[in-house]
Amino acid sequence: MQTLIVVIHPDLNQSVVNKRWMNELKKYPEKYTIHDLHAEYPDEKINITKEQKLIERFDKIVFQFPFYWFNCPPFFKKWLDEVLTYGWAYGSKSGYKLQGKKIALAISAGIDEADYTAGGRYRYTMKELTAPFEITFEYVKANYQPAFVFYGMEYNARPDRIEKSVSDYLSFLESF
Repeated sequence: MQTLIVVIHPDLNQSVVNKRWMNELKKYPEKYTIHDLHAEYPDEKINITKEQKLIERFDKIVFQFPFYWFNCPPFFKKWLDEVLTYGWAYGSKSGYKLQGKKIALAISAGIDEADYTAGGRYRYTMKELTAPFEITFEYVKANYQPAFVFYGMEYNARPDRIEKSVSDYLSFLESF
């Protein structure tokens, strides 16, 4: 069973780690289907029916994006608001199309992991900061899984760390 990887990066060409992850995943088309939202919708006008039908085809879905301003890219929030509609994702007998689907986040964060602790610079863990995603996906009865996070892109983006993140990400996806 393939995993759908929904990539939400506003400038993938300038990306370091998200682009590297995506290029690695492309080597395994039998395992992963990559859906680059910005490439699909450069004008950010989402074809809701197309997105819903795509989501319905997969039992495992990962949303991959850079974490900035302690949140997801705005286009991902727009996607959630427009695609997770009443009667499809929740709220009626014909809804809950995500019910039981495994869903996770794959996040690249600029700040080091130590800064995302109660005693760290930003006082909150990544789990706390991504709680709205967990609640959203639980609300639509999906099986939300813990996120994969690569920390330290801002000051610690050494090639060896990025390559290690690739194997770590693949291991995460294999265990997902």
